[in-house]
Amino acid sequence: MAQNPHDLSRILADRAEAVCRHYLSSGRREGGYWLVGDVRNTPGRSMYVRLKDSPKGPAGKWADAATGEHGDLLDVIRESCGLVDFKDVADEARTFLSMPLPEPEARQHQRQTPAPHGSPEAARRLVRMSQPIYGTLAQAYLRERGITDLRGTGSLHFHPRCYYRPDEHSPTETWPAMIAAVTDLDGKITGAHRTWLDPRRRDKAPIDTPRRAMGDLLGNAVRFGIGGEVMAAGEGIETVLSLRQVLPDMPMLAALSAGHLAAILFPDTLRRLYIVRDNDPAGDGARDALIERANAAAIEAIVISPELDDLNEDLRTLGLDALRMEARLQVAPQDVARFMALAA
Repeated sequence: MAQNPHDLSRILADRAEAVCRHYLSSGRREGGYWLVGDVRNTPGRSMYVRLKDSPKGPAGKWADAATGEHGDLLDVIRESCGLVDFKDVADEARTFLSMPLPEPEARQHQRQTPAPHGSPEAARRLVRMSQPIYGTLAQAYLRERGITDLRGTGSLHFHPRCYYRPDEHSPTETWPAMIAAVTDLDGKITGAHRTWLDPRRRDKAPIDTPRRAMGDLLGNAVRFGIGGEVMAAGEGIETVLSLRQVLPDMPMLAALSAGHLAAILFPDTLRRLYIVRDNDPAGDGARDALIERANAAAIEAIVISPELDDLNEDLRTLGLDALRMEARLQVAPQDVARFMALAA
């Protein structure tokens, strides 16, 4: 097992493209480099990561032409995840590499204190124990729902054996689960959302409540991309990811319920908010509340409505081209030009 920063950095460099796809998902590969805006995963092209060893230097090294910053893939993990302590960076790297975490020196004398059930700390631990979504059942589940473009989805993870207990009187079960990190405006994990999955059908698990959230949710959300002047907000993860299939570069968030959608906190930079409503009374209520709050904060509010019950149903039933046309008709022209993906 890698015991020091040099070893970890070397192993990450051997998997440089996979590291970039996960932690720098706003970028893309061009030749032997990964191009992105900066080490904090901002869209753009000023930072480049070398993907293979070459006469110009070893794989995994990066530089930002705009700021002069440079470093290795451990720095990428630290900055993109907002970590401070090297132990947390190393643990995150080992989790990505599917390596066992080191035993604490005093493990035999002192066990980690259990986190309170459903608490933010329990949510953070669940996210840390989960793995990247790529190549997992969670990715297959999303693909089954028409969601194939996963750029900017670093908040999504997968746990192969996530605990599920129907109620306090029932035994605990384990099911695979998609784990979504809920974060505040500063990127701190405050909660987690679990979608338990059926490995045989690539669908939600056949249990009473296949979706549950934990931690501090009010005002916070599952975030895709870095919020700026323009942002879209909806209830469900699949609903928001459906819109990202045609607007892949627009920052978005999933609040996880109509009530929480109405209460999302606005970034200071926000000037235009797209409200992705579900076609039901609760969705109407969230829409009306958000419009009122946005207007009070001098933020332009634009509603995106589905043809059917929600945008994921539109995507699966009507198809990607129909969803693209829906978005084109409802999104401001300047944002169509800025964020909409060209049809293949």
